Amino acid sequence: MRSWSAPDITRLPGESVPLRLYDTAARRVRQTDPGPTARMYVCGITPYDATHLGHANTYLAFDLVGRVWRDNGHEVHYTQNATDVDDPLLERAEQTGQDWRALAEREIELFRTDMTALRMIPPQEYVGVTEVIDRVAALVERLRPLTYDLDGDVYFSRADAPKFGEVSGYSEAEMLALSAERGGDPDRPGKRDPLDWLLWRAERPGEPAWDSSLGRGRPGWHIECTAIALDHLGAGFDVAGGGSDLIYPHHECGASEGHAATGEWPFARFYTHAGMVALDGEKMSKSKGNLVFVSRLRAEHDPMAVRLVLLAHHYRADWEYTPDQLADAEARLDLWRRAVASGRGPHAEELLATVRQRLADDLDAPGAVAAFDDWARKALDGEGEQPTDLAAKVADTLLGVKL
Repeated sequence: MRSWSAPDITRLPGESVPLRLYDTAARRVRQTDPGPTARMYVCGITPYDATHLGHANTYLAFDLVGRVWRDNGHEVHYTQNATDVDDPLLERAEQTGQDWRALAEREIELFRTDMTALRMIPPQEYVGVTEVIDRVAALVERLRPLTYDLDGDVYFSRADAPKFGEVSGYSEAEMLALSAERGGDPDRPGKRDPLDWLLWRAERPGEPAWDSSLGRGRPGWHIECTAIALDHLGAGFDVAGGGSDLIYPHHECGASEGHAATGEWPFARFYTHAGMVALDGEKMSKSKGNLVFVSRLRAEHDPMAVRLVLLAHHYRADWEYTPDQLADAEARLDLWRRAVASGRGPHAEELLATVRQRLADDLDAPGAVAAFDDWARKALDGEGEQPTDLAAKVADTLLGVKL
């Protein structure tokens, strides 16, 4: 599955600042310490509807991670998946009378177009689960000592996962509730433990299925990301990322699978999560239909203003979108562009240092944006006689805002 086109990234002068990032598993902010190549896996979309602002909020967070790492001189090996076969996709296709493959491909193409417009640096590998059925089946076979069969389905036994619960830190009651809410089946009769999770789903009538050593069927949700991450990044990669709704069960289960398959812990050195975006008082979600689609916003507004809406919020915060935020972002974009176009302003070296410091401090994008606001106002007030080229590069390279 193809990725999307990458924006040009210009190396900036001066001393960069190492990235400190919140690790959900450690429950604290700590410094990342990648080798020459920083490895990052971010969980991708289930393509049964268009990309909404909540998705963009998540992918912006990890776009910033990659930008800060690149500014620190690291190569970035970034992998992302697309869950292009799953229950929600099949249900939507049936409801609308579409072929599920065509629905998935159309929404994946729209996602790529949206990400390009928002100047998200693309992953090196963008992998659909339908492309790696054999790899997933092989990983399930590798986990066989920790699994059991139930009517042809293969389940992972959480009792055999000694680190289970360490990523989320959630209680048993919290995990049971979230399992039921987020695609699990804690009440299925015959399971050894309600929190055991599905690795391989045996073929059902009318559902897509593939031949494998496990019989005809398709992967469970969590195992696909584990298999793709292992194939492309290996165990002990630097960051596993996604929205905070993936902490449990998705990342918790994936961490146990990776540990069981390799013997290494942690499976990812950081588990980092973006907050949820709400609309009309509820989390933006496809199931509720309270969505603000990126494609619609960028059809009517400059995509850089949409990006600035996201940059105005800290990535870990839960926040609610209102149209006035887009109006504010358009005014900010106009301020920045007029300041750069003026050709003269204060020294941008101080701006660069401040933006670096703010982003390195757990991606404090609002602080970086405020620093650029201050520089832009001073430039328009006639302060300073320095060229504005460096300021434009700071916005472009570190914040991803093309002026």
